[in-house]
Amino acid sequence: MTERIRASYLIETADDPRRAVEVMAGEQSSGTFVALPGETPELKERYGARIEKLELLEEAATPSLPGAKAGPVYRRCAAELSWPLENLGASLPNLVATVAGNLFELHQFSGLRLLDIDLPPAFAGRYPGPQFGIEGTRRLAGVASGPLIGTIIKPSVGLSPEATAEMVDALCRGGIDFIKDDELQADGPHCPFEARARAVMQVIDRHAQATGKRVMFAFNITGELDEMRRRHDLVEALGGTCVMASLNSVGIVGMVELGRHSRLPIHAHRNGWGYLSRHPLLGWSFPAWSKIWRLAGADHMHVYGIRNKFCEPDDSVIASARSVLTPMWDEKPCISMPVFSSGQTAGQAHDTYAAIGTTDLIFAAGGGLMGHPDGIEAGVASLRQAWDAAAAGIPLATAAAAHKELRTALEALGR
Repeated sequence: MTERIRASYLIETADDPRRAVEVMAGEQSSGTFVALPGETPELKERYGARIEKLELLEEAATPSLPGAKAGPVYRRCAAELSWPLENLGASLPNLVATVAGNLFELHQFSGLRLLDIDLPPAFAGRYPGPQFGIEGTRRLAGVASGPLIGTIIKPSVGLSPEATAEMVDALCRGGIDFIKDDELQADGPHCPFEARARAVMQVIDRHAQATGKRVMFAFNITGELDEMRRRHDLVEALGGTCVMASLNSVGIVGMVELGRHSRLPIHAHRNGWGYLSRHPLLGWSFPAWSKIWRLAGADHMHVYGIRNKFCEPDDSVIASARSVLTPMWDEKPCISMPVFSSGQTAGQAHDTYAAIGTTDLIFAAGGGLMGHPDGIEAGVASLRQAWDAAAAGIPLATAAAAHKELRTALEALGR
């Protein structure tokens, strides 16, 4: 049986739904708006996209998006298309062109969102997938259990290499597990990448020699291909244990090449995610989108967090976290470590653990850690205390009564 790529969608149309999805299938495989001489029945049978599912969900009186065919009613449906693998081969760039190409512009649709993709094992054979994932990240960070407690260097920009290193020194003294560059800090004239990497790694080396613990720092190497390779190699040579890339900035090809080159965990940042996802009837869902990057080599993937500072609702955050922890194939799981961030404090630990049932994650707090009234060490402690209690089934109020750092954090920071 021919291996097939499958993609599921949420669609909205004023047209007959089957006719609209047939247009969609034709547009993304063999068809055009009129029959052409070379488009034989045999060709369409072998290479045409196939409608695997079409289910009416609900109706709406007004269109969700402008520019579509008008009608008295707009039907929302679950649809699934499939394509033979031989149409494109195991190619991530061409996969995206197929499952998320000229679909969103079709005037038959007043809403179209890619919900999930299911890929043949040929993709697993071609792409590296996460080389470190959860197990490798834990080993390099020296954290055998519980979440990695992390933070982000702030201010985002403006700090010199020396000022950045001073902040890292304070965080290492405070017992942090993981630190990352902000996505806005890469190689600016005021904080050149090489100078920052050398200054930060001197601090991390010094603390590692004193304590035996090497804090993981995700250096933002986002740039052009040769720049990313050089920066990765410098971090590796300095003894660093993680690099970071902004996915929407480097693109699929950039991430694939970085994944093949990298000998360190890749911390994948999804800044810009909102323009792909914010409207519920346009763009991508995270479970579909993240599979592209997991295959390309993302070891860590941001999912925001419960009660975050952005617009993403909690159920979407949890679905995102669960998706990157769900194997893509038995023989090659491609599991990434979810990164919870965005307005996180000790107050979200219990709800997060209850929702995903694991501590295999990075919990990155900025103000929720460094904003603790008693300082960084107390901020780190409060987060550990909350997560330890959550994993042990101890109520948050009980844990707070027993731990001053946690109690103070909840009083001061809430959430």
